[in-house]
Amino acid sequence: MDRQPVVVGRFYDGVPDNLNAVVDGFLAAGRGRRAEPTLLAMVPHAGYVFSGAVCGQTLAEAHLAQTVLLLGPNHTGRGEPFALWPEGTWHIPGGGVPVDTELTGELLAADSHISPDVEAHLGEHSLEVILPFLHRLDPAVAIAPMAVSMPYLDVLRQVGTNIGQALKALGRPVSIVVSSDMSHYISHDSAKRRDAMALDAAVALDPAGLFETVRSNNISMCGVMPMTVGLYAALELGATKGELVTYATSGEVSGDYDQVVGYAGVLVS
Repeated sequence: MDRQPVVVGRFYDGVPDNLNAVVDGFLAAGRGRRAEPTLLAMVPHAGYVFSGAVCGQTLAEAHLAQTVLLLGPNHTGRGEPFALWPEGTWHIPGGGVPVDTELTGELLAADSHISPDVEAHLGEHSLEVILPFLHRLDPAVAIAPMAVSMPYLDVLRQVGTNIGQALKALGRPVSIVVSSDMSHYISHDSAKRRDAMALDAAVALDPAGLFETVRSNNISMCGVMPMTVGLYAALELGATKGELVTYATSGEVSGDYDQVVGYAGVLVS
């Protein structure tokens, strides 16, 4: 049940020393780890040249548990609506991140919508690109990776609430890390304006508001479904505070401000 990386050499460097140096550089932009434990962090998943700075700063400022529930979108359309990789190791250049089988077992028992499924993850990059950051921050990190592709809010609410209850009952801390980019292929100014509406709902800890805002305004936030689940779970865990750490678009790197992708870093405690 081991997973080999699929976007290594494209989204990020495949040489371990080079990769670690790049990741360390992005993490160095953080302003210090927060005192309060992070219940949920949302970070982007593009090529590091575009989104690495937002991802690095956000995770460097997070106060993550050693066990992380990873929630990401399903770009390939393969597999189950709540596809949980149940066991084994996710390999990254120079190492590997183990799957926490106690946690995955509890999640599978928590809600019948959650399925043990590797198919959804085989060609999916959204969780893979975050792993080098998590591993660099804590070489002992363990994960439970889930791809979410359920378009119905009532089901997202149910599953998120049940996940939160399962995490609460586990008896040890678990942080949720959601992988999402924001608006895709619109102008820089339009992306900033649209993404602000979605991010306002996210930091207000309003998962239904986030979901409806994204849908009603045609905001192309690819991780709205996993973020909705994650927020419901975080609320079940007692979340009271959301914060936008940083926001950027690809235009600030490429110089093309006509067709950008938006990237946001959010912390919930």
